[in-house]
Amino acid sequence: MSLKITIQPSGHTFEMEADEKILDAALHYGYAFPYGCRDGACTSCAGKILAGEVHYPEEWPLGLSEEDHEKGLALFCQAQPLSDLEIEVKEIGAAKNITVKTLPTRIIKMEKLSQDVMMLHLKLPASERLQFLAGQYIEILLTDGRARSFSLANSPSHDEFLELHIREVPGGDFTERVFHDMKVKDLLRIKGPLGSFFLRDESDRPIIIMAGGTGFAPAKGMIEQALEINLKQPITLYWGARAVTDLYQRDLIEKWAQEHAHINFIPVLSEPAEEDKWQGRTGFVHEAVAEDFDDLSAYDVYMCGPPPMIKAAKKTFTLKGIDQEHLFYDSFEYSADTLKVIDAS
Repeated sequence: MSLKITIQPSGHTFEMEADEKILDAALHYGYAFPYGCRDGACTSCAGKILAGEVHYPEEWPLGLSEEDHEKGLALFCQAQPLSDLEIEVKEIGAAKNITVKTLPTRIIKMEKLSQDVMMLHLKLPASERLQFLAGQYIEILLTDGRARSFSLANSPSHDEFLELHIREVPGGDFTERVFHDMKVKDLLRIKGPLGSFFLRDESDRPIIIMAGGTGFAPAKGMIEQALEINLKQPITLYWGARAVTDLYQRDLIEKWAQEHAHINFIPVLSEPAEEDKWQGRTGFVHEAVAEDFDDLSAYDVYMCGPPPMIKAAKKTFTLKGIDQEHLFYDSFEYSADTLKVIDAS
């Protein structure tokens, strides 16, 4: 039986099943409730029941006292509805509302996506979750005090792990360790989430996402989130790479484009190999966008990739009428001894 949940003061509503947890259902529909541990201990997800009833079928949450319960407070990460509900909770509308944490993580999966791109899945402690917005990044904190920044490649609703796409940089101390020394069960310390580059899911403007190289990582998280919350406006992903082998999750994006009429995928190769027998678009990815859109004034444009791509695209897209308030970007700067994300969205 579906039950109706009304959120105050926003007035947002969604429907959920009685055996679901309220936080899980809210996140599924794209409503960003605050949360921390997701096991009922930290109280970050606390809100008020204005009408209706909830219960805790698994066990009484450690962070909720009987007195708080009698006052109408609930921990939405554990509470399940017994009826239609009207609840009061402050929804997160921007990155500034999310708590930045420093946490230990464990590598639970490593997969080589291409010759020079490794996917890491990081698991947080059982008592912790990292709330983030689709497109944000984390820092991996090194023992010598330095840090490496990597965008999160998964959507916020799948926060049981953190997915990173790491490109091997020749001579790069950290990335060479990832490719040649690290193994499953190794520990890494992280800080995040960081950055103001994230999907503005309250907008109904058509979306263009332009990714260069592993700039695909935040693009993937954004599209996953858009599909999960059922955004209906057109979304066009341009992915610039050197050769076919660098389109390391091309099958996934093509599958999304086949299954969803409003998703369009345009790969652009700058140096296709002879064996690629490439029949698609070539050249610089920002030029492909400019060729396809004479007027960008009505679009939300997201760009993630190397600084030269971002710099060239900003100039070109300005001439195409992009409204600067609707142009968001993350610039990945690689070198042998540093990787930082220049977030200027």
